Amino acid sequence: MTVKACVPVIPSLDLEKSLRFWAEGLGFIVDRKMEHEGRLVGCMVHNEHLYFWLNQRAGDFIPEGYNGIGLYWTPIDLAKTRVRLKQMGYAVSDIVERDYGQTEFFLTDDDGYSHCFGVATQA
Repeated sequence: MTVKACVPVIPSLDLEKSLRFWAEGLGFIVDRKMEHEGRLVGCMVHNEHLYFWLNQRAGDFIPEGYNGIGLYWTPIDLAKTRVRLKQMGYAVSDIVERDYGQTEFFLTDDDGYSHCFGVATQA
């Protein structure tokens, strides 16, 4: 079997709030919006390389101990990405050079998901 693509489905408690991170913070294009009773319940976010489906989470709370998803991003400019997300009010960690050869920072989005942004450490 050959797989052409995979689109991760990311559940959200508040899609409008989540879009601030995905569209404004990461620069993804928003399309294919689906609404139910005037409320956004799903949409695609993408750029020229990556696609994600954001979907309204069933229920109205995050279960205790829920880890959800974790995403590892490789931005073109690590420092610039960190500054933009910090200016938007996200609590970003310091940029740290790891002993495994990556330079990284972390943040947790409004849905409680962990995002690591990293690039290969320059020698």
